[in-house]
Amino acid sequence: MSNLTRRIFGIGLLAAAAFGAASWSAAAQDLKQFNIGYQKTGLPVIARNQQIIEKALAAKGVSVKWVEFTAGPPLVEALNVGAIDVGWTGDAPPIFGQSAGANIVYAAALPSNGEGEAIFVKPASPVQSLAELKGKRIGVGKGTSAHNLLVAALEKAGIPFDEVTPVYLSPADAAAAFASDQIDAWAVWDPFFAIAETRYQPRVLARSSDVLKVNTYFLANRDFAKAHPEFVTTTIAALGEAAKWADQNRDKVAEALHEVTGVPLDAQTIAANRSKFGIYPITEEIVAGQQATADRFFKLGLIPKAVRISDAVWAAPGN
Repeated sequence: MSNLTRRIFGIGLLAAAAFGAASWSAAAQDLKQFNIGYQKTGLPVIARNQQIIEKALAAKGVSVKWVEFTAGPPLVEALNVGAIDVGWTGDAPPIFGQSAGANIVYAAALPSNGEGEAIFVKPASPVQSLAELKGKRIGVGKGTSAHNLLVAALEKAGIPFDEVTPVYLSPADAAAAFASDQIDAWAVWDPFFAIAETRYQPRVLARSSDVLKVNTYFLANRDFAKAHPEFVTTTIAALGEAAKWADQNRDKVAEALHEVTGVPLDAQTIAANRSKFGIYPITEEIVAGQQATADRFFKLGLIPKAVRISDAVWAAPGN
């Protein structure tokens, strides 16, 4: 992100904060609990561990409730129905949600899973490359960022998606299937990828950083963001603080993730060391990249209708 973009984003947040200051009292009267959806990985866990959002809202008499999800698609559905107010997912879940008419908006972007998301096989597997996945069973979460990785990696390797057999499983179920050789390959993100690395020393066929230029996303329920924009902008600012700390304290990030998730420290250390931390505005370039992913999914018939990503980008007050 350029210095100019950072300045514009910062000015936008300041303007939103000024707007929010004028409406905080009324908003706090209407809202007593702020519901945040998260997965046990990355920046959300750090923000929760540091209670940084809670501290920002405490003076307003608003409590924070963290709601855990195993993957992005159920988190997006919870946003859609208003069970949570904001949440984080990879690139694919909001596309599937928007195509199904979900009541969501993109509020900010975070770095890609990058090095921490991959397609891999066990060391003893005869599969040596993506081309050799033809006819193989691949475990992946439907509508997840790993689903996008799988689709894009096969496309790049010149393999039609219908020449592999995707086995749609949650990360926990896919881990069991991989362990028992019920699937030939697995596409997943950290910390599940890092755990697999420590257990199996797998052969990595592709990482997201090799194939895609994408982001992960901070999302909000559309109606909530319209009614309570100050809570969204306050959370974005708090995440920015948490990201700066995390980038400079990766050993402590690993320890915090280990304590919260119960995932072994060695796996969390791997995940923390290759993670990127930050939160950014939704730029035209980011929208274009997300649109390319949405178009790819529609072309393959993976989503029921085409979507226009720009229709779901939230405009903070003052922007």
